[in-house]
Amino acid sequence: MPKDAEEPRTRMPRLRKPVARDGAEIWELVRRCKPLDENSMYCNLVQAEHFRDTCVLAEDPDTGALLGWISGHLIPGTGALFVWQVAVSPEGRGQGLGCRMLAELVSRPECGSAQEMCTTITRDNQASWALFRRFARDIGGTLSEAPHFERDAHFDGRHATEHLVTISLPAESSAKRAA
Repeated sequence: MPKDAEEPRTRMPRLRKPVARDGAEIWELVRRCKPLDENSMYCNLVQAEHFRDTCVLAEDPDTGALLGWISGHLIPGTGALFVWQVAVSPEGRGQGLGCRMLAELVSRPECGSAQEMCTTITRDNQASWALFRRFARDIGGTLSEAPHFERDAHFDGRHATEHLVTISLPAESSAKRAA
């Protein structure tokens, strides 16, 4: 076996904003990352084009393969950045890529007005709970949570309750991002 095939990846994934042509590959990545809800390919294409400033792609610097994806948007009139999905491919896991993509997202000038980050997580999605708790700890933010979209009231009993997770973003980070 060639020597370089035995060595672990040493180059960090490249983080960038998506473009519309990434839509199909994003859709395939999300499909591989159970238990994430699959959106339509068209949804991912629109996210990549219309919300590119609040989405992040991580790609292998050598092959260009997608290793991670975050979709999000600024909630109008609230000062909140909503993270819709975080997907990390099996090949990208165990490297802190989720936290790195979240940090990239909140560091963008386009997200400078955000005072908090919100997401929703089902109670059984332990990987997402761990990611957002770690991110809150890493940035010195406070994490709170409460049931939000409920199984019976919102999903007609067909989906587990989604808990709204809110992380305060430190003021100094907001000032730095807005500058």
